[in-house]
Amino acid sequence: MLLVALTGGIGSGKSLAAEFFAACGAQILDFDRLARDVVERGTEGFDEIVARFGDEVLKNGELDRAKLGEIVFADGIARKDLEAITHPKIRAAFDAVVADLEPDAILVSQIPLLAESSYAYPFDFVVTVSASEDTRRARLINRGMKDYQVTQRMQVQATDAQREAIADAVLINNGTEDELLRQVENLYEDRLYPARLGM
Repeated sequence: MLLVALTGGIGSGKSLAAEFFAACGAQILDFDRLARDVVERGTEGFDEIVARFGDEVLKNGELDRAKLGEIVFADGIARKDLEAITHPKIRAAFDAVVADLEPDAILVSQIPLLAESSYAYPFDFVVTVSASEDTRRARLINRGMKDYQVTQRMQVQATDAQREAIADAVLINNGTEDELLRQVENLYEDRLYPARLGM
């Protein structure tokens, strides 16, 4: 079994890289999905968020993620409070997924905030996707984000240098999708697959 972390800043291309790793044969775990699951209506996480932030983060009885995002990206204390609620639950969900893996699996976990996390995840290998700030900003604006929203999110994330400092491999994604695909395939074949086999 090989537990791989795939990280990178917002707009870097983590999701695309994850798709390419899946095509190579890896199993993919999306931490954003875990983060949503642990605060679904009816969960302990949901109740704790409403108790902390009030009904203003609700819309039709469900969490208004856009509203919650506005609050926590503008207020460092609120963000830490949210993380204190969600991070232990995300870690528990991750541990449950790992416990169910086949012994020969390669699990690539798409985890945006690895460098920022205070939780020591048992990853065997860390991959970061890096792209220039201008490239990332253009991608996010093309997706419909406002420039100030991009700035807010970038300001609370680690820098590429900080992510690269904890990485075993760096994928540079300033170019085409094919260029990223070739990097993923080479990394998988040359380092991840052999590492799973203990080579």
